[in-house]
Amino acid sequence: MNPGDVESSMSSENNIEVATFGAGCFWGVEANFREIEGVVATAVGYEGGTKLNPTYEDVCGHKTGHAEVVRVEFDPARVTYDQLLDVFWANHNPTQVNRQGPDFGDQYRTVIFYHSPEQKAAAEASKAKLEASGKYSKPIATQIVPTETFYIAEDYHQQYLEKRGRRSCHL
Repeated sequence: MNPGDVESSMSSENNIEVATFGAGCFWGVEANFREIEGVVATAVGYEGGTKLNPTYEDVCGHKTGHAEVVRVEFDPARVTYDQLLDVFWANHNPTQVNRQGPDFGDQYRTVIFYHSPEQKAAAEASKAKLEASGKYSKPIATQIVPTETFYIAEDYHQQYLEKRGRRSCHL
């Protein structure tokens, strides 16, 4: 698959749904979702910006507006969208704006790209529940926006940690 291929790796089977999340560096985010029973495929890429067919270097240059994201194919009979949202919230700090851990830049923003009105409602309810929980002293910065064109990242980014025998980016 080449950079710029859009949605070509995603299943068109009726029982498979798609979710897209941005929660910092896509390597670790992808690894977290790949471990979930019912997730049938993942792809890392770029979404939410203005440049057509962006490269990693373009996105890191902070002039495209794209976020690093993970597109998740899942079987809703085995894992629900709400369960995926729980994984999303648990694996990053949603109060940080344009950063996660040591990574800074707009490509690391916290964002949910919803694919249906039902996903939008679930994401908004999940965010409201987390805000009401008092877990964070700062407001949650996560954007909840409609899906846009997904540009698959370069091959070397796909399953990056898995290819290197690692489970996380953390030192």
